[in-house]
Amino acid sequence: MQTNQIRFNDGAAYERYMGKWSQLAGETFLDWLAPKAGLRWLDVGCGNGAFTELLVERCAPAAVAGIDPSEAQLAFARTRAVARVAQFSLGDAMALPFPDNSFDAAVMPLVIFFVPEPARGVAEMARVVCPGGAVTAYAWDMDGGGFPYAALLAEMLEMGIEVPAAPSADASRIDEMLRLWTSAGLQAVATREITVQRTFADIDDYWTTILGGPNVSARLAAMTAEDRALLKARMRARLPTDAAGRITISARANAIKGKVPS
Repeated sequence: MQTNQIRFNDGAAYERYMGKWSQLAGETFLDWLAPKAGLRWLDVGCGNGAFTELLVERCAPAAVAGIDPSEAQLAFARTRAVARVAQFSLGDAMALPFPDNSFDAAVMPLVIFFVPEPARGVAEMARVVCPGGAVTAYAWDMDGGGFPYAALLAEMLEMGIEVPAAPSADASRIDEMLRLWTSAGLQAVATREITVQRTFADIDDYWTTILGGPNVSARLAAMTAEDRALLKARMRARLPTDAAGRITISARANAIKGKVPS
């Protein structure tokens, strides 16, 4: 594993670490989009299928294609009930393996900050969506502290443990999203913020969850037992806890939508 890259090789661990968060934000995102039923959707960077599942449950699509560069994530996605409706395949967000005008809507759920060249990714979505169709995304506000595990990363950094960063974190800012969408020629562009909360049963529930995080797992595994215990103690002291020991964390995402010119 290269130390400067984030690897997504465990669909089940990702489900607990980030899939639940994706669906929490995705609920509000889809309410905002309010898409009609019967559309042909493309899920770019579908990962383990967390958002794809929500999309099928909520939007009654005519068809869904999901692409991702991780075969391990796709293998997990194919175990979901949604695989009866969605087709999952390997693919690159910057070179989508579909003809022009293949879909009615495309979405990048928590993906754009991982795309090395976000402008190419947005242009590719605009290419494969038919005229009048929607090009959409939502992403944690990485630069603004909206990432669900921002406190964990801050504590690790204070301990001298550097965690691989998303290569295009600035693409999650609303102003940069607006620039990307308008530069791609998309029209009727609109944005909004999405704030969600997730509750963990206790510090052990939180800790077990973060151990499977693709951006932190290798660093945590490389730490000594003493340093891991110290980090866990620091997180216990830092995270808000109620009388029953439950930990509730907020996260903030930026969302955007635009239309392909007719």
